[in-house]
Amino acid sequence: MTVVFLEDADDELSRQAVTLAQSLGGDVRAVRVDGDYAPAAWAKGIVETAGEDDIVGPGSDRGNEVLAHVAAQLDLPLAANVTEVRGDEVTRIRWGGTLLEEARIHAGRRLLTAAPFAFEPCVDSTQAEILRPELGDAVKVVEHVAPDTGGKVSLADAKVVVSGGRGVGSAEAFAILEELAALLEGAVGCSRVVTSAGWRPHTDQVGQTGTKVSPDLYIACGISGATQHIAGCKGAKKLLAINDDPEATIFNHADYAVIGNLHEIVPAITAELRKVRGA
Repeated sequence: MTVVFLEDADDELSRQAVTLAQSLGGDVRAVRVDGDYAPAAWAKGIVETAGEDDIVGPGSDRGNEVLAHVAAQLDLPLAANVTEVRGDEVTRIRWGGTLLEEARIHAGRRLLTAAPFAFEPCVDSTQAEILRPELGDAVKVVEHVAPDTGGKVSLADAKVVVSGGRGVGSAEAFAILEELAALLEGAVGCSRVVTSAGWRPHTDQVGQTGTKVSPDLYIACGISGATQHIAGCKGAKKLLAINDDPEATIFNHADYAVIGNLHEIVPAITAELRKVRGA
């Protein structure tokens, strides 16, 4: 038996965790936790429910945090961001996706989280048992404050993200990216170097230390392709890279590549879209 912790039965990362749990063989028992988020208390509820069974969770921020508490309470190792399991051996992602680690679990049971987008989500929504653990003195979230997006689509939810890096050149030059994003009903993102320069706020940063996005289309403009940035946009279904450096690392990850001056190419794309749409 494997117990799989779901953030939400219809959440894609949770359904990927179910696929991982199913690959371990045997029956799968899904659980969700109702109530305020308190990772230590949630973990205790999962531990009590799982007994001696293996435990799997999604490789999301919350999934990894809860399973880390589970591991601490059981004094067992946790293999996070797993892409494959072979008995007590696992392959898992390290360093923002730049390293695949082969490891062996030295324990009588397996605690795992599924690396995002490493597994196909299970087809059917999973019926989950609802847990309501006692919070006691556990630290819990008392309020969620949503960022002010000014009525625009948020970076995390956008189906199209137009992102800029050092090659954009200045804060003012992001206007052409804003125009294209607005036309595509998308959001504007940026690399860490852009926020460090003060051109865009940190809330716009895509990357390992920023927002991780999974749009249908990610348009990277003037972005070199640093490891930390790729870790944030690797969930995109398609990546279009625009850069005047043919040796830019970003092209190794791109589905479509345009080598040239983004200040000419981006407005040309915008103009062509307006022409097609008759705007």
